Amino acid sequence: MDWMIIEPSLEQKLNLECSCRGVKDATDLAEMRNLCVALIQQNFYQGLMLRQAVTRIGSLESNCLSLPPE
Repeated sequence: MDWMIIEPSLEQKLNLECSCRGVKDATDLAEMRNLCVALIQQNFYQGLMLRQAVTRIGSLESNCLSLPPE
């Protein structure tokens, strides 16, 4: 399952670091609450989608392995 290994590029890592620093430097409590709620909701739906995708991929791989060789 090498396709599940995540290797972000340097640019992606730097973007993540900038976002994290922005959160660390934030002082507006209401903004932080809204951000947290949005991130929890996004994480929930992405988790569901990821589980469904991995299940579907596993099913497709099973079907491919059960096909008779050509």
